[in-house]
Amino acid sequence: MSEAEHPDRRANGREATVDDVRQLMGASTPHFALQLRNRIGRLIRGLPEGHPARVEGEREIARLTTLGFTGEVRGHHHEPGIEPLSSVDPERV
Repeated sequence: MSEAEHPDRRANGREATVDDVRQLMGASTPHFALQLRNRIGRLIRGLPEGHPARVEGEREIARLTTLGFTGEVRGHHHEPGIEPLSSVDPERV
């Protein structure tokens, strides 16, 4: 995954939106989490405190940072009721 940005996303001084942030975070995986984190950081840079896209982006940056360093944690005491993927569950391998 490249850290290059879609040229229309910030063209002509267009301000980032919550939808722009969500488009980037949509398919986040541990493999690409840190690249996506950096792209979102650039996207929201310069937005004022409290701007909805900045708030969403900062929340997502925190999640992606954790995901990038810890990998898949679904079902591992983090989200009760969700079964872990078989590829990360030592009991199912």
